[in-house]
Formats: sequence, C-alpha cells, structure tokens
Amino acid sequence: MAGELDAACRALTDGGLVAYPTEAVYGLGCDPANPAAVARLLALKGRPEGKGLILIAERLAALEPWLAPIDELTRARIGPTWPGPVTWLLPAAEGVARAVRGDHDTLAVRVTAHPVAAALCAAWGGPLVSTSANRAGGEPARDAESVAALFGDAVDVIVGEVGGLEEADPDPLRPHR
Repeated sequence: MAGELDAACRALTDGGLVAYPTEAVYGLGCDPANPAAVARLLALKGRPEGKGLILIAERLAALEPWLAPIDELTRARIGPTWPGPVTWLLPAAEGVARAVRGDHDTLAVRVTAHPVAAALCAAWGGPLVSTSANRAGGEPARDAESVAALFGDAVDVIVGEVGGLEEADPDPLRPHR
C-alpha cells in the first residue's frame, strides 16, 4: 500500500492529477497550492474557474490553513458530520486563490470518511482538491475503468474503489495502471 501512496504523492509533487474514490463517486485531485496543477485540472474538466473547488482532508487541522478562523459554535456544528460525506462552506483564509475558492468568500471543505481518500490525504500531508471525475456537465465516473476511459493519460495516477465504506477493499490502493 505504501508504494501506491508514494506514487500518488510523487505525481502530486510533480503537479500531477490523481483520481481516487470518495464516498459517492471518483474524485479528481491535485495540490491546491499548485496553480498550474489546479489550472490543468480545471481545463481537463472544462470547469470554469469561478465555480470553485472542494478541498478534502483526513482531519480538520489540515484544512485550517485554508480557512479563516473557525469559531466554537461552527466547530460544534461541524464536529458530528466529520469524517463523512458532508461538505461545509466556510470563510476562506486570505490569499486562497480564486481558482480554488471560485468567485466566493467561502471555501468548500470536507473531512472525508473514505479510507482511500483519507489515506491519500494523510500520506500527502495536507488537503487535496476534490472534484468529481467527469467533464463539466457529464456523469461522474464511479470506477477506475471509467476514469481511465474518460481521461486516459491526462490523469497521472488512479487508485482505489468507490463507496462501500463498511465493505472497503483490504488493499484499496492497488494501482489500476
């Protein structure tokens, strides 16, 4: 499993795009701090910059540098929903690129419960962009084969299986290419 995480992290370090399962569909991700990677992802999807993107992480602390300070009431509301499939819109920290937050003062964030996505974020050491693996307006991919068919070599690494949190593959990060 460590080898697959290493490959994904190398791709992310090099400005690459990775596809990985989330609670519902396959996601496309990149390093949100790498403007060229974010631009590549938006171009691949045909997604306008103004819409913004979601950041996922394995824990709230990894998202906090991207957010304005979170008050205790908001923390209390978020707490029971994470980790899980709930995405929150929270005030973005100053300096978060428009390509990440879109035309908004908020940022969409989630602490994922999916074991593969969480393991990838933990290995990466920070949040990842998470957007559905599809062309803008198209149906999202729900398996690795669909991601490969849709994007070909434009996605550098594809890992894992979608959904089934309680039935997760014992080796979910086996490479698909």
